[in-house]
Amino acid sequence: MIRRHWIEISDEPWCPQGIRNAVTDYCRFVTELSGIYHAVAPLLIDALDRTGGRLVLDLGSGGGGPWLRLQPLLRKMGMDVTVCLSDHNPDVVAFERACRLSRHAIVYHAESVDATHVPSGLPGFRTMFSAFHHLDLGQARAALADAVAHGEGIAVFEMGGQRSVLMLLAVLPVPVRVLLSVPFIRPFRWSTLLWTYLVPVLPIVLLLDSIVSVLRVYNAEDLRGLTTGLDSYRWSIGTVCGKPIPFPVLYLVGVPARSHVAAE
Repeated sequence: MIRRHWIEISDEPWCPQGIRNAVTDYCRFVTELSGIYHAVAPLLIDALDRTGGRLVLDLGSGGGGPWLRLQPLLRKMGMDVTVCLSDHNPDVVAFERACRLSRHAIVYHAESVDATHVPSGLPGFRTMFSAFHHLDLGQARAALADAVAHGEGIAVFEMGGQRSVLMLLAVLPVPVRVLLSVPFIRPFRWSTLLWTYLVPVLPIVLLLDSIVSVLRVYNAEDLRGLTTGLDSYRWSIGTVCGKPIPFPVLYLVGVPARSHVAAE
Protein backbone atom coordinates (compact mmCIF):
# COMPACT_ATOMS: atom_id res chain seq x y z
CA MET A 1 0.00 0.00 0.00
CA ILE A 2 1.47 3.35 -1.05
CA ARG A 3 2.15 5.90 1.68
CA ARG A 4 -0.18 8.89 1.43
CA HIS A 5 0.50 12.02 3.42
CA TRP A 6 -3.09 13.17 3.72
CA ILE A 7 -4.05 15.66 6.43
CA GLU A 8 -4.96 14.71 9.96
CA ILE A 9 -7.62 17.10 11.24
CA SER A 10 -6.04 17.46 14.68
CA ASP A 11 -2.77 18.60 13.07
CA GLU A 12 -4.34 21.50 11.21
CA PRO A 13 -4.07 25.05 12.61
CA TRP A 14 -7.81 25.57 12.13
CA CYS A 15 -8.66 22.61 14.38
CA PRO A 16 -10.14 23.89 17.70
CA GLN A 17 -7.71 23.55 20.59
CA GLY A 18 -10.28 21.60 22.59
CA ILE A 19 -10.49 18.92 19.91
CA ARG A 20 -6.72 18.77 19.50
CA ASN A 21 -6.22 18.32 23.24
CA ALA A 22 -8.95 15.67 23.37
CA VAL A 23 -7.29 13.72 20.54
CA THR A 24 -3.88 13.69 22.24
CA ASP A 25 -5.44 12.88 25.63
CA TYR A 26 -7.25 9.91 24.12
CA CYS A 27 -4.11 8.65 22.39
CA ARG A 28 -2.15 8.89 25.63
CA PHE A 29 -4.95 7.13 27.53
CA VAL A 30 -4.97 4.21 25.09
CA THR A 31 -1.17 4.01 25.13
CA GLU A 32 -1.04 3.94 28.93
CA LEU A 33 -3.93 1.50 29.27
CA SER A 34 -2.52 -0.95 26.74
CA GLY A 35 1.11 -0.71 27.88
CA ILE A 36 2.01 -1.43 24.28
CA TYR A 37 5.28 0.52 24.39
CA HIS A 38 6.61 -1.43 27.37
CA ALA A 39 8.12 -3.83 24.84
CA VAL A 40 10.59 -1.16 23.66
CA ALA A 41 12.16 -0.68 27.10
CA PRO A 42 15.14 -3.02 26.39
CA LEU A 43 15.81 -1.16 23.12
CA LEU A 44 15.85 2.17 24.92
CA ILE A 45 18.11 0.87 27.68
CA ASP A 46 20.59 -0.48 25.14
CA ALA A 47 20.61 2.76 23.14
CA LEU A 48 20.99 4.92 26.25
CA ASP A 49 23.84 2.70 27.45
CA ARG A 50 25.58 3.13 24.11
CA THR A 51 25.28 6.92 24.20
CA GLY A 52 25.86 7.28 27.93
CA GLY A 53 22.81 9.51 28.22
CA ARG A 54 20.38 9.71 31.10
CA LEU A 55 18.30 12.57 29.74
CA VAL A 56 15.54 11.90 27.20
CA LEU A 57 14.01 14.60 25.02
CA ASP A 58 10.63 13.36 23.84
CA LEU A 59 9.47 15.07 20.65
CA GLY A 60 5.85 15.26 19.55
CA SER A 61 4.75 14.32 23.07
CA GLY A 62 1.08 15.21 22.52
CA GLY A 63 -0.68 14.51 25.82
CA GLY A 64 2.47 13.04 27.40
CA GLY A 65 2.97 9.83 25.47
CA PRO A 66 3.73 6.57 27.30
CA TRP A 67 6.15 8.07 29.79
CA LEU A 68 4.10 7.98 32.99
CA ARG A 69 4.34 4.18 32.85
CA LEU A 70 7.47 3.73 30.76
CA GLN A 71 9.78 5.90 32.87
CA PRO A 72 9.13 3.89 36.09
CA LEU A 73 9.57 0.68 34.10
CA LEU A 74 13.00 1.82 32.90
CA ARG A 75 13.92 2.68 36.49
CA LYS A 76 12.81 -0.75 37.65
CA MET A 77 15.05 -2.26 34.95
CA GLY A 78 18.02 -0.25 36.21
CA MET A 79 17.89 2.78 33.90
CA ASP A 80 16.92 5.95 35.77
CA VAL A 81 16.27 8.74 33.28
CA THR A 82 14.78 12.21 33.33
CA VAL A 83 12.33 12.81 30.50
CA CYS A 84 11.60 16.21 28.98
CA LEU A 85 8.31 16.40 27.08
CA SER A 86 8.01 18.72 24.09
CA ASP A 87 5.72 19.33 21.15
CA HIS A 88 5.13 21.65 18.22
CA ASN A 89 1.83 22.56 19.96
CA PRO A 90 2.62 21.90 23.63
CA ASP A 91 -0.28 20.97 25.90
CA VAL A 92 1.00 22.50 29.11
CA VAL A 93 -1.94 21.21 31.19
CA ALA A 94 -1.18 17.60 30.21
CA PHE A 95 2.57 18.17 30.62
CA GLU A 96 2.13 19.62 34.11
CA ARG A 97 0.01 16.61 35.08
CA ALA A 98 2.79 14.25 33.95
CA CYS A 99 5.36 16.29 35.84
CA ARG A 100 3.29 16.23 39.03
CA LEU A 101 2.39 12.54 38.92
CA SER A 102 6.00 11.53 38.17
CA ARG A 103 7.31 13.69 41.03
CA HIS A 104 9.33 15.67 38.51
CA ALA A 105 11.05 12.68 36.94
CA ILE A 106 9.19 13.96 33.86
CA VAL A 107 9.66 17.63 33.05
CA TYR A 108 8.59 19.64 30.03
CA HIS A 109 9.44 22.47 27.66
CA ALA A 110 6.56 24.92 27.43
CA GLU A 111 7.60 26.53 24.14
CA SER A 112 6.99 25.10 20.67
CA VAL A 113 9.67 22.65 19.51
CA ASP A 114 10.19 21.72 15.87
CA ALA A 115 11.44 18.13 15.61
CA THR A 116 13.32 19.03 12.42
CA HIS A 117 15.26 21.85 14.10
CA VAL A 118 15.57 21.26 17.82
CA PRO A 119 17.09 24.19 19.76
CA SER A 120 20.63 23.55 20.95
CA GLY A 121 19.49 24.32 24.50
CA LEU A 122 17.42 21.11 24.53
CA PRO A 123 19.91 18.24 24.82
CA GLY A 124 19.09 14.60 25.34
CA PHE A 125 18.48 11.30 23.61
CA ARG A 126 15.51 11.96 21.31
CA THR A 127 12.39 9.82 21.19
CA MET A 128 9.18 9.95 19.18
CA PHE A 129 6.19 7.74 20.03
CA SER A 130 3.39 7.52 17.44
CA ALA A 131 4.52 10.92 16.16
CA PHE A 132 6.99 10.31 13.32
CA HIS A 133 4.21 9.71 10.78
CA HIS A 134 3.02 13.29 11.30
CA LEU A 135 6.15 14.44 9.44
CA ASP A 136 6.21 14.46 5.67
CA LEU A 137 9.09 12.84 3.81
CA GLY A 138 11.31 15.93 3.90
CA GLN A 139 10.55 16.65 7.53
CA ALA A 140 11.16 13.04 8.57
CA ARG A 141 14.56 13.07 6.91
CA ALA A 142 15.33 16.45 8.49
CA ALA A 143 14.39 15.20 11.98
CA LEU A 144 16.88 12.33 11.69
CA ALA A 145 19.55 14.58 10.17
CA ASP A 146 19.10 17.13 12.97
CA ALA A 147 19.72 14.48 15.61
CA VAL A 148 22.86 13.42 13.75
CA ALA A 149 24.03 17.03 13.44
CA HIS A 150 23.71 17.49 17.20
CA GLY A 151 25.28 14.12 18.00
CA GLU A 152 22.17 12.95 19.85
CA GLY A 153 20.77 9.43 19.72
CA ILE A 154 17.25 9.06 18.39
CA ALA A 155 14.55 6.40 18.62
CA VAL A 156 11.28 6.39 16.68
CA PHE A 157 8.43 4.04 17.60
CA GLU A 158 5.14 3.46 15.80
CA MET A 159 2.30 1.11 16.75
CA GLY A 160 1.54 -1.22 13.86
CA GLY A 161 4.18 0.19 11.59
CA GLN A 162 2.57 -1.04 8.41
CA ARG A 163 0.05 0.16 5.86
CA SER A 164 -2.46 -2.63 5.30
CA VAL A 165 -6.16 -3.41 5.06
CA LEU A 166 -5.88 -5.27 8.37
CA MET A 167 -4.61 -2.14 10.11
CA LEU A 168 -7.40 -0.07 8.58
CA LEU A 169 -9.96 -2.57 9.85
CA ALA A 170 -8.40 -2.43 13.32
CA VAL A 171 -9.19 1.29 13.69
CA LEU A 172 -12.83 1.10 12.62
CA PRO A 173 -14.14 0.57 16.21
CA VAL A 174 -12.43 3.80 17.35
CA PRO A 175 -15.68 5.84 17.71
CA VAL A 176 -17.13 3.26 20.11
CA ARG A 177 -13.90 3.17 22.09
CA VAL A 178 -13.95 6.96 22.36
CA LEU A 179 -17.52 7.05 23.66
CA LEU A 180 -16.67 4.46 26.31
CA SER A 181 -13.29 5.92 27.29
CA VAL A 182 -13.86 9.67 27.61
CA PRO A 183 -15.31 9.61 31.19
CA PHE A 184 -12.09 7.97 32.40
CA ILE A 185 -9.58 10.18 30.59
CA ARG A 186 -7.49 12.61 32.63
CA PRO A 187 -6.93 15.48 32.89
CA PHE A 188 -10.66 16.10 33.00
CA ARG A 189 -11.77 18.73 30.49
CA TRP A 190 -15.31 20.00 29.98
CA SER A 191 -14.39 20.65 26.35
CA THR A 192 -13.77 16.93 25.81
CA LEU A 193 -17.25 16.09 27.09
CA LEU A 194 -18.69 18.79 24.85
CA TRP A 195 -16.97 17.51 21.69
CA THR A 196 -17.83 13.87 22.52
CA TYR A 197 -21.42 13.81 23.70
CA LEU A 198 -23.08 17.19 23.14
CA VAL A 199 -21.52 17.84 19.75
CA PRO A 200 -20.18 14.37 18.81
CA VAL A 201 -17.28 15.52 16.69
CA LEU A 202 -14.41 13.85 18.57
CA PRO A 203 -15.34 10.23 17.67
CA ILE A 204 -15.48 11.18 13.98
CA VAL A 205 -12.23 13.16 14.07
CA LEU A 206 -10.40 10.32 15.82
CA LEU A 207 -11.71 7.77 13.33
CA LEU A 208 -10.66 9.85 10.32
CA ASP A 209 -7.28 10.72 11.84
CA SER A 210 -6.68 7.06 12.74
CA ILE A 211 -7.34 5.99 9.16
CA VAL A 212 -5.00 8.66 7.82
CA SER A 213 -2.36 7.67 10.40
CA VAL A 214 -2.35 4.15 8.97
CA LEU A 215 -1.86 5.56 5.48
CA ARG A 216 0.83 7.97 6.67
CA VAL A 217 2.93 5.56 8.72
CA TYR A 218 6.49 4.83 7.54
CA ASN A 219 7.20 1.11 7.18
CA ALA A 220 10.61 -0.54 7.61
CA GLU A 221 11.56 -0.03 3.96
CA ASP A 222 10.68 3.67 4.18
CA LEU A 223 12.79 4.06 7.31
CA ARG A 224 15.81 2.46 5.65
CA GLY A 225 15.51 4.95 2.83
CA LEU A 226 15.33 7.87 5.25
CA THR A 227 18.62 6.89 6.88
CA THR A 228 20.52 6.68 3.58
CA GLY A 229 23.60 8.91 3.75
CA LEU A 230 23.52 9.30 7.52
CA ASP A 231 26.48 6.96 7.74
CA SER A 232 28.06 8.37 10.89
CA TYR A 233 25.27 6.64 12.83
CA ARG A 234 24.44 3.02 13.34
CA TRP A 235 20.76 2.44 12.55
CA SER A 236 18.62 -0.44 13.78
CA ILE A 237 15.20 -1.08 12.27
CA GLY A 238 12.81 -3.82 13.29
CA THR A 239 9.64 -4.82 15.06
CA VAL A 240 8.91 -5.89 18.61
CA CYS A 241 5.66 -7.31 19.90
CA GLY A 242 3.75 -5.12 22.31
CA LYS A 243 2.92 -6.48 25.75
CA PRO A 244 0.55 -7.32 27.33
CA ILE A 245 -1.35 -6.74 24.08
CA PRO A 246 0.41 -8.67 21.26
CA PHE A 247 0.49 -5.77 18.81
CA PRO A 248 3.56 -4.96 16.68
CA VAL A 249 5.66 -1.87 17.32
CA LEU A 250 7.99 -0.73 14.56
CA TYR A 251 11.21 0.94 15.69
CA LEU A 252 14.09 2.94 14.26
CA VAL A 253 17.00 3.52 16.63
CA GLY A 254 20.08 5.54 15.71
CA VAL A 255 23.22 6.10 17.76
CA PRO A 256 26.61 7.52 16.77
CA ALA A 257 28.76 4.75 15.28
CA ARG A 258 31.55 5.58 17.71
CA SER A 259 29.17 4.82 20.59
CA HIS A 260 28.54 1.36 19.16
CA VAL A 261 32.25 0.70 18.83
CA ALA A 262 32.86 1.86 22.39
CA ALA A 263 30.07 -0.39 23.62
CA GLU A 264 31.65 -3.39 21.91
